Amino acid sequence: MDLSNLKPAEGSTKNNKRIGRGQGSGRGGTSTRGHKGAKSRSGYSRKLGFEGGQMPLQRRVPKFGFKNFNRVEYKGINLHTLQKLVDAGKIKGTVDVEGFIAAGVASKNELIKILGEGELKAKLNITAHKFSKSAVKAIEKAGGVAVSLKSDMAVVSLEASEEE
Repeated sequence: MDLSNLKPAEGSTKNNKRIGRGQGSGRGGTSTRGHKGAKSRSGYSRKLGFEGGQMPLQRRVPKFGFKNFNRVEYKGINLHTLQKLVDAGKIKGTVDVEGFIAAGVASKNELIKILGEGELKAKLNITAHKFSKSAVKAIEKAGGVAVSLKSDMAVVSLEASEEE
């Protein structure tokens, strides 16, 4: 082995031919871009969804519906789920938002709404962000109490209406 046999390791270098360095290089003139058209120009970048001038799919497909970005999403928890948690011994007597998180029914950033599907036999004092009317009736029928947490927006609107 001597200096005349040395080569870089396989895959360590690329065979980069210098483009646009005159006719003598074999890659001058149009610099491998072809003649005319947007792709031959400098500054060209293909727009996302571009289909060669054909009407793009996202413009061909009809749009419908409405998505309210002010909507407040609640995590719904039914009464039968609460009864299962009582039977499993995960909740007792008084339950608040932290209790639901600890029981694994909701995550820490979710707003909780108690829904009236199912039957509740246990006497529970439940604190949540919102309740359905049927859930409140069922909780009170079982001897429990439903306490609703006021959101910041509700407090602000109440204070604004009292000032007027």
